[in-house]
Amino acid sequence: MNDLKISFSGWMPQDPAVVDGWLSKKIEQVDAKSEPFVKVIRQFQQFIESDPTILTLFQQMFKQVPATPPYDKDTWGKPSVRDYMTMLRLFNSILTEAPEFTSKHASVAFPINAILSWPMGTPSGKAAFLLPSVNEHFRNVLNARGEFLSSPESAHVLSHGPGGWLSEDALQAMGGFIDDFIHDPTKPHWGFKSWDDFFTRRFKEGRRSVPTPYDPRIVVSPCESGVYNVSRNVLEHDLFWLKENAYSLADMLANHAFVHQFTGGTVYQAWLSALSYHRWHAPVSGTVVDIDFVPGTYYSSSPVVGMSPLALRNSQGYLTAVATRVNIYIESDNPNIGLMCFMAIGMAEVSSCEVTVKKGDRVVQGQETGMFHFGGSTSCLIFRPETKIQFTDLVQVGNLIKLNESIGFVVA
Repeated sequence: MNDLKISFSGWMPQDPAVVDGWLSKKIEQVDAKSEPFVKVIRQFQQFIESDPTILTLFQQMFKQVPATPPYDKDTWGKPSVRDYMTMLRLFNSILTEAPEFTSKHASVAFPINAILSWPMGTPSGKAAFLLPSVNEHFRNVLNARGEFLSSPESAHVLSHGPGGWLSEDALQAMGGFIDDFIHDPTKPHWGFKSWDDFFTRRFKEGRRSVPTPYDPRIVVSPCESGVYNVSRNVLEHDLFWLKENAYSLADMLANHAFVHQFTGGTVYQAWLSALSYHRWHAPVSGTVVDIDFVPGTYYSSSPVVGMSPLALRNSQGYLTAVATRVNIYIESDNPNIGLMCFMAIGMAEVSSCEVTVKKGDRVVQGQETGMFHFGGSTSCLIFRPETKIQFTDLVQVGNLIKLNESIGFVVA
């Protein structure tokens, strides 16, 4: 099979004017009213200004944004973000804001990505966002925002009015919400306690069943997701930062002891939409033999992707090697599958990967194994070269594949 690629939408509105309008409004708000920085933002500012190298990078990443269209102003004629202090004021303002539903296509669910869309593509931005010390401060900011999104105060956007996630437009965009997901219309916010509680909602019993009767040759989709890429004969080391969607197993698996077993194997990658289901399930029945949490980047985009609001979305192959992620290794009951790996990759605001199984657990196909918090991201299945997987006709560019739907079968 040839490599398959997709730009799967859902986290940012398809119309750039929607993002520009949101950002212009936020800049006006922070310019009009100066709010004191909360602790994590004060610490971020002190970190930037106390190190000459870091300060230079954060100054230059904004200066390197061209002063010509379309970078100089947004579609509303307003100036874009032009310095790190404006960046920090914007971060400070969104820590206690939950994303609203803004259109049929998506919400601005990645507000920090919207703020950084131009500087992250500059040479200084690309250098800064790879640094562990910079990512530590982004992690602190994202954790602070995550605390709010997990609190009852964030549930106000789960309403039926304009911008509400239970509005007619939002329910239509999410398609099948009432039939598919557990909710209680008699309770406030339909029973969801927070924004994150809504985004990690569960399917009703029977809505995403595994194929019956059980067939150990079948591999099912671990997520509700769109096919992004399939690549065979994957190298242990490859120039993932120079080639579009090149997978480098040693980097993806953080030099785990199992790397050599996967060299020459197959990678299946799929991407979750903002409107999608955000829990992961076991693609096969077997035993969890290891779980590896890998710290990484949050806003580093591929060097081959230029300045674009969609830089992270178009860097998904690259993100498998650098972004914050967790790898769950499963030894399948079917020896023709053997050892395989499920990789959950946090992208931008989606930095929290929660695993709900532990090493040594036996899992059955379709069993929940974890979830993305505060939205969704991208995931991979990694197979050994001995695993002769044949993908179904569903595995095509752009196809949305349902959770627990068969994506392939393995032959002896």
